[in-house]
Amino acid sequence: MSKIYGSAAEALDGLLHDGMLIAAGGFGLCGIPELLLKTIQDSGVKDLTFASNNAGVDDFGIGILLQTRQVKKMMSSYVGENAEFMRQYLAGELEIEFNPQGTLAERMRAGGAGIPGFYTKTGVGTQVAEGKEHKDFDGETYILERGIVADLSIVKAWKADETGNAVFRKTARNFNPPAAMCGKVCVMEVEEIVPAGSLDPDNIHLPGIYVHRLIQGDHEKRIEQRTVREA
Repeated sequence: MSKIYGSAAEALDGLLHDGMLIAAGGFGLCGIPELLLKTIQDSGVKDLTFASNNAGVDDFGIGILLQTRQVKKMMSSYVGENAEFMRQYLAGELEIEFNPQGTLAERMRAGGAGIPGFYTKTGVGTQVAEGKEHKDFDGETYILERGIVADLSIVKAWKADETGNAVFRKTARNFNPPAAMCGKVCVMEVEEIVPAGSLDPDNIHLPGIYVHRLIQGDHEKRIEQRTVREA
């Protein structure tokens, strides 16, 4: 059965419902599944929880879903580039579960690997540790973090073959592989789909076994922060 769908709307058909948990790849505006996010916005689903490093900016990435009040909770590491994100949080309109970046990535990877939880020193003695189990190993205190299993994963890759084996381009890989792993269903958008067998197996970043649906599309490559030297 082919994994390739004609559009983001077709690929997400039958997968969306109110109150679901979605794991999204990306870091800022780098490597975000923009076509799938726009389709989620257009669908009108609400009360969503997103596990993602951040929420993009106000008018791009997950930020567009904050504008339409479709997001109930963010499981994130960073909120600094999105004014609406900060406003909703400070006003008590948006729940946030803060995660150190490495912890969030490992929670996704663990969920995809079938690991229900793991202990880490990161966050011990801070608000991150509040309400979590503490355990000592070799005289050091660790906290228990739970693996994330999402209802849906949405990710973006540079190139994939017809079976979903994917290659990410440079830093656009970021959270995409662990986000893809932890979803019960993973939908991936790519810039190019190539024939099966044409990718070097040693260069594949995400095996196609994690990818259930696949679309190819044109992407807007925004630059989040442009810094140039003075003339």
